[in-house]
Parts: sequence; C-alpha cells; structure tokens
Amino acid sequence: MSSYSRALEVAHEHALHWLGSLGDRPVPPQASIEELITALGPDLPQRGCPPEEAVALLAEASDAGLTATASGRFFGFVVGGTHPAAMAADWLVSAWDQNTGLRTVTPAHSAVEDIASAWLLDLLGLPTESAVGFTTGATMANFTGLAAGREAVLRRAGWDVARHGLAGGPPVRVLVGAERHDTVDVALRYLGLGAPETVAVDDQGRVRPDALEQALAEGGHGPVLVSLQAGNIHSGASDPFEETVAAAHRHGAWVHVDGAFGLWAAASPAYRHLVRGHESADSWATDAHKTLNVPYDSGLCIVRDPAALQAAMGVQGAYLLRDEVCQPLDKVPELSRRGRAVPVWAVLRCLGRDGVAELVERLCHHASTFAEALRAIPGVTVLNDVVFTQVCATFGSDERTDEVVRRLLADGTTWMTGSTWHGQRVLRISVSNWSTTEDDVELSVDAVRRVAREVGGAGARA
Repeated sequence: MSSYSRALEVAHEHALHWLGSLGDRPVPPQASIEELITALGPDLPQRGCPPEEAVALLAEASDAGLTATASGRFFGFVVGGTHPAAMAADWLVSAWDQNTGLRTVTPAHSAVEDIASAWLLDLLGLPTESAVGFTTGATMANFTGLAAGREAVLRRAGWDVARHGLAGGPPVRVLVGAERHDTVDVALRYLGLGAPETVAVDDQGRVRPDALEQALAEGGHGPVLVSLQAGNIHSGASDPFEETVAAAHRHGAWVHVDGAFGLWAAASPAYRHLVRGHESADSWATDAHKTLNVPYDSGLCIVRDPAALQAAMGVQGAYLLRDEVCQPLDKVPELSRRGRAVPVWAVLRCLGRDGVAELVERLCHHASTFAEALRAIPGVTVLNDVVFTQVCATFGSDERTDEVVRRLLADGTTWMTGSTWHGQRVLRISVSNWSTTEDDVELSVDAVRRVAREVGGAGARA
C-alpha cells in the first residue's frame, strides 16, 4: 500500500497543478517531440526506480508538451474537457481495474452500465428497447452500428455473413451524404464494404431528401445501408431525419446516424428540433467525451435491435461465464475493456436532466457569441448558419485565413483550427468544453481580432 500511496500522491499533486494552470497557460504545447524525448530519457535504464519517481519524471518532463485541450479556450476540435465528477470516477475505474465484459464477473459495473444506458436513451429520446454499447470512441461506435446493420440487411437477404463472410454474398450498397465524417468511410473499410455512394447535400451539408430518394430508387432491391449525420463538423447542421429516414425505410434500408456531437441536441428542449425524427433510425453513434465531457475513451453505440447487435459483436467461449442476458461484450468490438460506463454515469448523476440541457445550451450560446463577434471584424465572413456549436469563418482570401490560423496558434491565447469547406480555407471553431466561460470567449475573440488586424496591416504594407 505504501507504494500505491506515494505514487498516487505524486500523481494527484501534478494533476492538480496541471488543472490549476489551464486558466492562464498557453493553449498550444511549448516543446517539441525531440525535446520531450530528451527530457524523458530515451534509453531504457539498467536499474529501475520507485513508482513515485517514475510518475514525477513523467509529469515534469511532459508538462511543456501538453496541449491544453481541457482549457476553456480550446476550440480546435470537438473534444470537450473533463467534468470533475467524470474525472474522479475515471480514477476509480483505474483503481478498481475491472474487465467489464461479463455481468457476473463485474456486477457493480453492470449495474452502473444498465442505469447509464437507460438514462442515455431517455435523454437522447431513443427507443427504450435499444442496446447501448460503450466503445472506445465515435469511430468504433460507427463501426459497431454499421456492423449490426450489415448483419441485419444481409440476413434479410438470406445471407449469413457470420458463417460465410462477404465473398459470394449479395453486395451491400451504402449511401452517405457528401459531407459525412471520414470515420464513416473508415468503418466501412473495416467492415469490408468499400467506398460508399455519396448523396448530394445542401449548402449546410445536410442530405437532400430528394437526392436520397432518387439514389435509393435507382439502386434496385438489394441490401442497403444509409448513414446519416447529426452535427456536420463545419456547420453543426443535422440531416432532415424525418424525410430521409422515412425514404430509406421505404426501400428496406438500415439507417445509421453518426451523431458524434450533434446527437446531444436531443437532450435540450431548445435544440431538440435540430434532430427531429432521429429516433426513427436503426442505430446511432455518439461520443461522451465530446459534448458530455467525460475522459477519453468513451464512444457510445446504440442499436434499436439488440439481437442484430449481438449477432454482429457477440463472442462465444467455453470459459466465459454467461447467463441469458446480453453481455456487455456482446455490444462492442472488445472483449477486454475498462469500465467506460462509470464516468458517464457520474457526470449524468452530477448534472441531472436539467444540467445536461443547460450544458448543451451554454455551448450553443458561446458559438453564437463567437459568430456575432466575428461578423463585426472587418473582412470576416461567417459561412455557416450557426445553429449548434460550430462556427466557420473566412478572412477574405485563403492566404489571409491561413495566416490568421498560423498566428493564432503562435499567439497561444486560444486554439482554433484551419480547415477547408466548400472550396474555401476557413477558421473553424468548435465549442464543446463545459468549463468555457464568457471571459474565455472574450479573450479568444480579442486574440482573433488582434491577429486579423496584424495580418491586414502586414498585407497592406506588402
């Protein structure tokens, strides 16, 4: 116990130091990988050291190489911060060190997972009979939901993919919006389904129902998967689910929704209309470490038909202690996995229904504040309808926009990334951290305003 105590005390001290520094430290890292390797020591030592010394070296040497993604001024990607309840619960997950794949082996985690699953279905307005799998992230959540869909549509076509594989079976068509996230394509490659067919979208990246209907009608009567989206990474917009899901189901398709961050709109009465009709789909993927702000890793895959999910993911083994209930290992790709439901339960228990809604609404409010402030800066155009948590702006030309992004990172006050949307370079702002304050937004806007002025002045002098 003394070894545990000393190591944990050092980790606790450094963790508090790190968290306390987030308010004023530069957001980008301040050291290169080469510098960090030197500080950590590249050579494996001949003799070891006490646990607390290893932990102290790790913390002290790594500090300058950490990006303050948990800062209220980080808007580079949709990653969120870590809510205190979720972080503390996640420490317990590591201390308990449970493999949570089997209910009879880890009843405490199974109880937590059952409760958290029911709460999630309730908050997101999804069918109560659905199975919930706690995956590593949205990529594996998409993989899992699409795997269940692949199994279901092939089974309906008379083909047992588990027994025969894909070779020789009926081809599965996959239709996606032209602005889907790349993780959908990755998941399809993992599943052996190849590149999908793209469907036209509108100016906010939403699938056009007429284009989907036409694509479905032209494709014949074979097995079909349709992947829709809640939360475009540039605009924040969601597909019109009422029309698109209905069209897909008329053609016998399985409908999957990639809702990595946008699905959480359903948890807010003020923003639920953005995903109206999402509950009619067959599977959904989202990330708890994004809008819900739990630690990595924490993806969620939800499937209306638990049997389809179990058929796609289930594992059999004579040594596994099973009962008649669907096991956690039957709902995710991994047999060995940490207790991912614990931090999800903790933050939901801490926030409650009203707190989750308020969190979503606060993030959206910050995004609207950003958009309004950016529009007031000369030469800046906000390109998207700011309906959720994403803002995309251009600074007049691709070259000027890229220079603003470069100088913002060098400035260190905030982190916002460059991207390309509709053929233009943009500054992309993703608001997803529970701890972001009005002051954080103001400081970040001031940095953008200052850098835009500098870039404009430099261009004028040139």
